[in-house]
Amino acid sequence: MIKLNVNGQAREVDADPATPILWIVRENLKMPGTKFGCGIAQCGACTVHLDGKPIRSCSTPVSAAEGKTITTIEGIAAEDGTLHKVQQAWIEAQVPQCGYCQSGQIMAATALLEKNPQPTDAQIDAAMAGNICRCGMYGRIRKAIKAAAGIDTAAKVEA
Repeated sequence: MIKLNVNGQAREVDADPATPILWIVRENLKMPGTKFGCGIAQCGACTVHLDGKPIRSCSTPVSAAEGKTITTIEGIAAEDGTLHKVQQAWIEAQVPQCGYCQSGQIMAATALLEKNPQPTDAQIDAAMAGNICRCGMYGRIRKAIKAAAGIDTAAKVEA
């Protein structure tokens, strides 16, 4: 049995220690918000936090998470069910198109803002590099991150 802390809850899973965190979260723990994209840690759809740092769960074995805290997209909303400020900004900036990359994008953005509450455009670009949006909503993603950070987003963003 592998002992994990997922979204603040102690969990035990009976799995091969080499199993990627992605499959433990989705299949064993029935949390489907984290997505499978490429399977080789290149697209970011599977991003979760491990001790507060964004990681690619498709290529990180569950053994690396033992004794650490995993936070998934299901774990970032407030306990009363209100949306996280990044999730709310995503909606207001109309970021989602197909929506497939959104949980990974939001997890990367959330980690950025926890580390750097007032990021510059260059810092946003660096933190979000590797999170691919097939719909090309990068301008809206930056706008949403700035809105969540309380940075003026009055300038029109190209879709």
